[in-house]
Parts: sequence; C-alpha cells; structure tokens
Amino acid sequence: MRIGAIAKQAGIPVETIRYYEKIGLLPEPVRDASGYRSYRQAHLDRLLFIKRCRNLDMAQDEIRELIRLAENPDADCSGVDALLARHLDHVRDRLRELASLEQTLEKLQAACSDGGTVSECGILGGLTSELDKLDMASDHNHVPGTHGQGHS
Repeated sequence: MRIGAIAKQAGIPVETIRYYEKIGLLPEPVRDASGYRSYRQAHLDRLLFIKRCRNLDMAQDEIRELIRLAENPDADCSGVDALLARHLDHVRDRLRELASLEQTLEKLQAACSDGGTVSECGILGGLTSELDKLDMASDHNHVPGTHGQGHS
C-alpha cells in the first residue's frame, strides 16, 4: 500500500510516517517499479505499536528500546518491565509537578481583584513574582515525550 493509505489506516499523518522512517523507528519500505514506497502489514503493525506507545507519552528512545526488545521474543522480559517501571516513575513525577502547577495557578487566580483594572490585576502581579520563584525552584522543564530512559 502507498503512504496515504497506510497513514489513513493508522490514523497518523504522512509527515509523521516519513519522520519515523528518518529516525529509524519505522523501517523504510521497498519501492515499487514506479518508485513509490510500498508499505506492508508489518509497517502498519509497527505504526500502530508506535502510536500506542506515544499515547502513553513514551519517548522515542523508549519506543526504540521496546522495539529492540520485541525483536528477541524468547528473551527474558525483565528489560521490558524495567523500561515500563522507569516510565511509570516519570509519569508519577509529572503528576506531582502538575499538582504543584495546579496549586500555583489556584493561588494566582485567588489573587484576582474582582472588577479591577489591569494595572491592579493580582494575577499579573503574581505571575511576575511567581515566575521568579518558579525559575529558581525548577531544575528542568518538561516537554511531553522528551524524557529519556535515565530520567525518573
């Protein structure tokens, strides 16, 4: 099948499929006589696997490692379990970060003076002082999907 057809079946944009090929998550398909990529069922299965992993907020390196582990079906599954445990630790850390973020936003919202002017806005004033505190307290920024295996 061609790239448009596999993109539709997988529910993944064509550009993303090309990107997965470029970074090695998806093997490049053979080309037919007219030069078009010819995808097989194995490509669709891999795309759906990647999509499920991405829906779990797994990073590319984590997905790559899972694919590597899956290529040896008779091996002990402790590597898969360890990877998932690290990812679960990351998710739990992120939940704590989000709970802290929620508290900060609630405090800022409570600072709003009803019906005041922008110059009197407690939220804007609080953001100025809160950002200073957050910059000093935060040791990293989280961007979904960018955590590595070594981070918890």
